[in-house]
Amino acid sequence: MEVFVKIAQLLLSLSILVIVHEFGHFFFAKLFKTRVEKFYLFFDPWFSLFKFKKGDTEYGIGWLPLGGYVKIAGMIDESMDKEQMKQPAKPDEFRSKTTGQRLLIMIGGVLFNLILAVIIYASILKVWGEEYLPVENMKYGIVCDSTALNIGLQNGDKILTIDNQKIEKYRGITAFILLNEAKTIQVDRNGNKVEVNITKDLIPKLIKGKTFITPRTHFYIAQFTKKSAAKNAGMLIGDKVVGFDTISTPFYDQYRTSIKGFANQTVEVRIERDGTPMKIEVAVSEEGLIGVVCDYYKPFELKRIEYGYLAAIPAGIKKSVKVGQDYLKQFKLLFNPETKAYESVGGFIAIGNIFPSEWDWQSFWGLTGFLSIMLGILNILPIPALDGGHVLFLLYEVVTRRKPSDKFMEYAQMVGLFLLLALLLFANGNDIFKLFTK
Repeated sequence: MEVFVKIAQLLLSLSILVIVHEFGHFFFAKLFKTRVEKFYLFFDPWFSLFKFKKGDTEYGIGWLPLGGYVKIAGMIDESMDKEQMKQPAKPDEFRSKTTGQRLLIMIGGVLFNLILAVIIYASILKVWGEEYLPVENMKYGIVCDSTALNIGLQNGDKILTIDNQKIEKYRGITAFILLNEAKTIQVDRNGNKVEVNITKDLIPKLIKGKTFITPRTHFYIAQFTKKSAAKNAGMLIGDKVVGFDTISTPFYDQYRTSIKGFANQTVEVRIERDGTPMKIEVAVSEEGLIGVVCDYYKPFELKRIEYGYLAAIPAGIKKSVKVGQDYLKQFKLLFNPETKAYESVGGFIAIGNIFPSEWDWQSFWGLTGFLSIMLGILNILPIPALDGGHVLFLLYEVVTRRKPSDKFMEYAQMVGLFLLLALLLFANGNDIFKLFTK
């Protein structure tokens, strides 16, 4: 069921993004009285699932969900309609329009994707606001995995700065280290300021999604598993676990480490319920579990910002710009062999997996906003067959005052399609490889 929920979110998100992107081209084409022959969601080789014609344009839905397209009369595009280009140019064709008009038609898709992202982020901020854990409110410090311990961090360290720059949000720590190629982390360790060097081997692990530090927290029970020994023993949601037997575990990470040594035993768990100390005997499973889920953020003071209509718009623009800047920085990582970022390039499976397994509109729209910016940036890259390739040739025309020949455009389009197909195969091949090597 979780797979179907992810697929449904992916298809809906892609459908929205493709329609908006292609409508950007369509809008400017119609604005400049350019004939649009087709407007399709998804591709339709050999046949379409649905279509109808209104005016000069055929609207439809294809069966191959790899994007979509508008076929604009009088231009070399992915349809490779060479016969049309052999005929004399007509006034309502793309090639008959001014350079400025053709440029706007080509960047229309990217422009509409960026506008969509701003609308989405502004709407999210207005409806749900913004809530996050400030780094300065991580009052118990951090919990380190083996990767963090290897670079010299310790459990309980309190992060002060990274490269001597203050980080506002806990969830921004990893992104800052990756995108800014950070070299050092400054921490408060038992009242002393200590500087920890970030080694090169940390970056590839972070790119693969490794969470190397988490906030240190007390152990409050948020919920029970289906067959919970703790629930059967009488523990309640909201109880604070402070230890078991003679072992004191004021923090959740200390409990998790210690309880594993009591697998298949019955222990006396010490809890606090509404401030009252209690002891409850609980059977520990062979995996070292008692069937509870920690309320991770209960001890922390989260920061929440509410936005009105007027405040949400500039905040949405600011967030869109930040997301776009961060995405552009990722290209530097991608082309650096030391980071091995190319191993994390993914296709449709990877994109689908970023969606939650349960339908959540806030997450859905947040991810759709991100994908809209990603689609806009990728499409403006100066690669033939992408919008950016057409823009590049139009800029060449502006500078040289002459158009590239139709034959050159045909060859460029073929090269671009080959490059895109190779990238598509590589990205989705990466996905399949990961499925069999997990």
